[in-house]
Amino acid sequence: MMNQIERLFSLVDRVTAAWLLPTSARFVFAATLAAYYGQSALTKIDVSSFSFSVGAYAQIFPKTMESVGYNPAELSIVHTLVVMAATFGELILPFLIIVGFLSRLAALGMIGFIFVQSVVDIYGHNLAAKDIGHWFDGVPNSLILDQRTFWVFLLVVIALKGAGPLSIDYLLIRKSSSN
Repeated sequence: MMNQIERLFSLVDRVTAAWLLPTSARFVFAATLAAYYGQSALTKIDVSSFSFSVGAYAQIFPKTMESVGYNPAELSIVHTLVVMAATFGELILPFLIIVGFLSRLAALGMIGFIFVQSVVDIYGHNLAAKDIGHWFDGVPNSLILDQRTFWVFLLVVIALKGAGPLSIDYLLIRKSSSN
């Protein structure tokens, strides 16, 4: 019986290996995280002046902004470049993953983004220990160690497996291999 079960799942694996995991990972990312990051990026843009909002600086550099009285003009160009990179990263990287263009690099970029986001949440915003959480504690809903571990795992699948056949990456690779 074990051999029959193994043969069945081996067949399922052969039929789905190239497309199911990467396509599903991109779909789950689009369904759960893309709007989150898009909305976060939009809070960083002041549309009335086409500049970065005070909130953008406060989200990324909370303690520094407090020390300068929430006046971004008091910050260095480095702060502005970081805010610019974060804002564009929140907009561009999820879009690249969803359409499947440069997906592996975009997924690696998002992993780095989530790491930095988590460090800022913990040290910049003084996140409480219960929100940081602990692995193997039987409480599966902490913001950092539980939720973001799932986010990163999803992105690791895309980084390792690629975007799958329903992607721009696949079309470009297929076109280049036919030349």
